[in-house]
Amino acid sequence: MVKVGLDTDSPGNQAGYDANINFSVTGFSQLHDSGTGGGASLSNFKLWPLPECNSFAFCNTSMSVRKTLRKVLPDGSPDDAGSPGYFATNLSTGVQVELTASRRTALHRYTFPPSSREPRIVVDITNDGLTSNTEPVVNVNTTTGRVTGGARFASSFGPGRYNVYTCVDFKGDGYDFEAPTEYGVWMENAPMQNSTQLIQLYSGFLSEMGALLTFPPSSNSIHTTILARVGVSFISSDQACANAESEIPDFDFDQTVATARETWNELLSRIQVDTQGVDNEITELFYSSLYRTHISPADYTGENPNWSSTEPYYDSFYCNWDTYRTLYPLMSLHDPEVFARIVRGMINIQQHEGWLPECRGATIQQFVQGGSNGDPILGEFFVKFYEHASALNVSADDLYTALLADAEEQSSNWNLQGRQTTVWKQYNFIPSDVYGSGGTATKQVSRTLEHSFGDFSISQVAKILNKTDDVAKYQARAGNFINVWNETVTLPGNSSIKGMMQANGQWNYTDPRHCSINDPLQSTCYLDGTNRDGFYESSPMVYVPQDTAKLILLQGGNESFIKRLNFIFDQNYFDVTDEPSQQIPFMYHYANRPGLSTQRSRIVIAESYNTTVNGLPGNDDSGKSCKSFSAMASFAVFYLAGMYPLPATRQLLLASPYFPKVAFYNPVFNTTTTIIAHNFRGNPQDGVGGTVFVKSVTIDGQPWHSNCYLDWDVFVNGSTIELELTSDINTTCGEGSDALPPSLSTGGYSGSV
Repeated sequence: MVKVGLDTDSPGNQAGYDANINFSVTGFSQLHDSGTGGGASLSNFKLWPLPECNSFAFCNTSMSVRKTLRKVLPDGSPDDAGSPGYFATNLSTGVQVELTASRRTALHRYTFPPSSREPRIVVDITNDGLTSNTEPVVNVNTTTGRVTGGARFASSFGPGRYNVYTCVDFKGDGYDFEAPTEYGVWMENAPMQNSTQLIQLYSGFLSEMGALLTFPPSSNSIHTTILARVGVSFISSDQACANAESEIPDFDFDQTVATARETWNELLSRIQVDTQGVDNEITELFYSSLYRTHISPADYTGENPNWSSTEPYYDSFYCNWDTYRTLYPLMSLHDPEVFARIVRGMINIQQHEGWLPECRGATIQQFVQGGSNGDPILGEFFVKFYEHASALNVSADDLYTALLADAEEQSSNWNLQGRQTTVWKQYNFIPSDVYGSGGTATKQVSRTLEHSFGDFSISQVAKILNKTDDVAKYQARAGNFINVWNETVTLPGNSSIKGMMQANGQWNYTDPRHCSINDPLQSTCYLDGTNRDGFYESSPMVYVPQDTAKLILLQGGNESFIKRLNFIFDQNYFDVTDEPSQQIPFMYHYANRPGLSTQRSRIVIAESYNTTVNGLPGNDDSGKSCKSFSAMASFAVFYLAGMYPLPATRQLLLASPYFPKVAFYNPVFNTTTTIIAHNFRGNPQDGVGGTVFVKSVTIDGQPWHSNCYLDWDVFVNGSTIELELTSDINTTCGEGSDALPPSLSTGGYSGSV
């Protein structure tokens, strides 16, 4: 839950940190969400060290005045350092700042310069990322120096507001003190010494408030080092104090770092790679991406203010539309126990709010992006782990009930949860000219495609549960994407690119260039009430359904399909920063040209991913992100491992890994699955050519019938998968009828699981 970090005054500051040395540091806050888009989320309860003030009353407490630059290294980068569980920076004021955390508690270590004889720390209660606070509370305990407080803040991607609380305690590092030598409450840039509550001030006229404390300097060292323990809770300040006292009782900074490091090492080491013949950059990209996949969603168990429950509670779903494609299939491979807890939490939300969560932050609902994309997440879990669901405390009945709520019950506000199910069931698509009182009339094509995939996911769960009528019903609804297909629409200037998804199918027209880099109108296709074209964050050229064999048929066969894919890449319709594009590089598989998929996916990595601060798509050159870290990072992990997942199925598309060997340990199965690439000769820097194309596959020594996909059973059994690589890009999926990856229209998902 707690993600303590540095905040800056960067105007595009989505997650606090900015690597640009020209932006000043404004504080070190306890809560962040990485890569969320929308407004700057969280960034609550900033602490700030002041090495010198003329006097208590003249200390700079306001964020705009107290802020300062960081020290700069000889290479021009900021003097920052970080690793899982630890962050450090050196401020231009001479203060060294170090940060670490447990689940609900942050621990700060401030080392002041020798000249600081009255070290002070500002506790900022009100300045979140949006400067949105109302109803602030600040209390200072004069005996211990404990600061408690909280406020109400605005959502970053929705209409709601949330309450959050803190509890801050201080301790000398290497020396002891009983209490601060000075204390007070401040508003804007005016500390009021000896005040202990906001009620002692006329606080209704100003927006910045907090506490200021002065500490005695160390008598044992020329440097004074002060530890600040910051508990956080969405329930109360008392619970924030209890969280801090239980999680970091003794203020042991080094042990907290060591515990975090041990936890991260165990988790990340479940996937092992052989680095022989592999550039260090690739290995660093792989593991840094794997690390980022575990940032969100976040474990808020015990911190749900909306209802009491013994079930886990997870938050920071930014958003399921972003993450269902690759994040949760990656969790299936190596972190299924946490995946199960997330699923239990999602089911519990549905039981109390009526529908599965879609986008959620700081315990409140946020705007839906695509459809009800919790459906493929629950489908992914159950299809992969139905035999272990009970042992993982996931009720199959409750899971299926939650899915049916999304599929069948009309949401009162489909901007925030659920679907516009009445028209979905009536028309078998979302029309663009039917208006309802439960949400905006936008994204109709996008929602049709997402609901089709959601219902496909439900059909796969129904199949396992032997609900034959539901299998037929939801597989039929999974084909509803065809109702927004118009075979007569062509791309302006290129009539050979024919057939597009369109709002209302045959009865409306959206320029296929719309919402792409080639859009003559430069449309945003974002969340707004005037977005009448039917698409969300992508163009008609890009949006695709789950039934790729049907899509190939609609587009005139394999050659036409390949030509269209090439055009999408060559003319920059492919957008690596947008999730609807993620599967496109692998779609050549379905046209029996897996070599083209391998090359396209490797070009994507070469052009769009690296280990610099702008090395994830959606980041700018300062390291700021407005795309889901979890989505972009899990996308990279799969590509580097030589696979792409098909959510809510038991298949993964196969290419070649960037390593001669990759091994996945799954703690639920207690098995390790190993992929070995024979004839591995490294990775071409530009992604073009090389000995990287899969010629043949064996599993546990036996020939496998496809070069294009694996079945989930290999990960259940802990199989050894051996790939023979070649430099021939013209490899195929194989000879048999089951060599191509499955599609719904060809019967691929109709049989038993």
